[in-house]
Amino acid sequence: MNRLREILSFPGDRVGKARRIAGAIREMGGYRWAGIYDVSPEEIGVIAWSGPDAPAHPRFPASQGLCGAAVQARSTVAVGDVTRDKRYLTTLGTTRSEIVVPILNPATGQVVGLLDVESERNDAFGEGDRRCIEECAAALEPLWSRG
Repeated sequence: MNRLREILSFPGDRVGKARRIAGAIREMGGYRWAGIYDVSPEEIGVIAWSGPDAPAHPRFPASQGLCGAAVQARSTVAVGDVTRDKRYLTTLGTTRSEIVVPILNPATGQVVGLLDVESERNDAFGEGDRRCIEECAAALEPLWSRG
């Protein structure tokens, strides 16, 4: 968490900070992929990611996928086996587990961003992972308020 705050405090552009943060989250948890997304009422679009491949869907309707489900619910969506969830948009063919946490504007409660973390293992995200990823997402809000 301190590493994320440190990255946010450095001068630099929003995309560069988001890229470094995605890398830090991925490394911290030993995850296969981590991405940070912008959310508008119509669309979800990747800002930055860290992992072996770029997302197959860099932009998609805000109503689609597990990301869209997290936006609609305004809460964390965690899936232990994405091959069994109809909402899943295949991005990386070997993804088995995914957790998506919305980032809320504190003044309005509106979803402004998402933190999406993926693993090639089924049931990869335990309660400790969930808490940590949710804390990371909450710490990312300055990317929008200062962005």
